[in-house]
Amino acid sequence: MTSSINHFYWQGFNRQGQAIKGELIASNLSEAKGILRSQGISAQKINKRQHSLLRRKKDKITPADIAMITRQISTMLNAGVSILATLEMIASGQTKLSARTMLTQIANEIKAGSSITQSLRKHPQQFNSLYCDLIDTGEQSGTLEIIFNRVALYQEKVEALKSKIKKAMLYPITVLAVALVVTLILLIFVVPQFQAIFSSFGAELPVMTQMVLTVSECIKYYGGVTTIGVSVAVALLVRTYKRSLALRDKVDKKLLSVPVIGPILQKAAIARFTRTLATTFTAGVPLIAALDSAANASGNAVYRNAIKHIRNEVASGNPINVGMRATTIFPDMVVQMVAIGEESGSLDTMLSKIATIYETEVDNMVDGLSHLLEPIIMVVLGGVIGGLIIAMYLPIFQIGNVV
Repeated sequence: MTSSINHFYWQGFNRQGQAIKGELIASNLSEAKGILRSQGISAQKINKRQHSLLRRKKDKITPADIAMITRQISTMLNAGVSILATLEMIASGQTKLSARTMLTQIANEIKAGSSITQSLRKHPQQFNSLYCDLIDTGEQSGTLEIIFNRVALYQEKVEALKSKIKKAMLYPITVLAVALVVTLILLIFVVPQFQAIFSSFGAELPVMTQMVLTVSECIKYYGGVTTIGVSVAVALLVRTYKRSLALRDKVDKKLLSVPVIGPILQKAAIARFTRTLATTFTAGVPLIAALDSAANASGNAVYRNAIKHIRNEVASGNPINVGMRATTIFPDMVVQMVAIGEESGSLDTMLSKIATIYETEVDNMVDGLSHLLEPIIMVVLGGVIGGLIIAMYLPIFQIGNVV
């Protein structure tokens, strides 16, 4: 699918001469007309409408959507439904217009004589090279329903792992964001009211109160400029991060050394590596190509570079376990299990077991992190809010001394 997406509303007649209307997504007007023609619709009116940013975001196809679509395709193929009928039925049930249009385009490509893999490769943002390579293997071997099932299982495992980590991070971020908002409200609106009362005391305020009043005045007079400056700095940092591979690699390396978070990311990277390699290897993808896919799917620059080193070792004729041991970042248990799998000819089974073990460990560590963060967040939150309240009431407690 092209990167330029436009939203079109249309009115016309179907093959039976009935007046119908609808909407679709296409890169331009010509493509929109072609889509309607391929569906047997005589368009009388086509209007282009630009989406708002929020609408575009809601209509964006996510990896979770692709995982669900893959599972639906797998289920219907195993039930004996043809791939063309499967795509058309799934497309009709999509709530997202972009997903419905994408599936319709893929079905039309297949009708025109393209293979499934060729049709999928025209949508690289939704179907990456790993996905397409696996489906290509299924097409060539005549085991499409089996491959779709394996791809669906793989994507569900990956999405579950990502969801678990995101969920663990969401709670503390949300609580800290609420704490920040409450603190700012107190400093901007509540503290100045107390300041007016304190000015009539005629006595020196406690140091803690003076500090809070100073912070309140700084936010009041310089808060807008500071917010703009921080926003611009963050935007530039994010932009630089997205464009600079070197920066992303440095961040990935630093993250692995962060206490608590680092071990979770390490185990998640190993889980993704072994799960990807097991899926591709089982599907019949050549080992060198499977390692390339596993490197790109690892999610961390340190492990990506290590897997590329393993790939070079395997290309030179060495076993996978030798290359893994040379990188020094894989635990001995993982290397030993891979070595046993290679010697016994059950590498795919052993890789799947490793992936399951590390996915379970990530789940347990994420749950432990959530339980660990809860009391810490409560202490921090209570300390900040409680400190502000104490600072404001200290002078009131000392009114008797002033009078």
